[in-house]
Amino acid sequence: MFKKHEIFKTDKYNMLTVEVQGKTLIVREISDQWGEDCHTFVSRPEMLHWAEKRFRAEDFAGREDELEAIMTAMKNV
Repeated sequence: MFKKHEIFKTDKYNMLTVEVQGKTLIVREISDQWGEDCHTFVSRPEMLHWAEKRFRAEDFAGREDELEAIMTAMKNV
């Protein structure tokens, strides 16, 4: 059995989830532009490193609260 964390969801086409399967973390990014991307990590630090590169502050100018919420949710996995 694995645990699934919803990081954010705007609708059924735009969401980010993390599944914890033992020591493996599977991040699924679903967007209406790119479809589904699946990333597999073997540690939380590796996943957080990816998240810091994927969700850059300059991409969230004026929406800093949204970025902070995503990063907090990732750290709480």
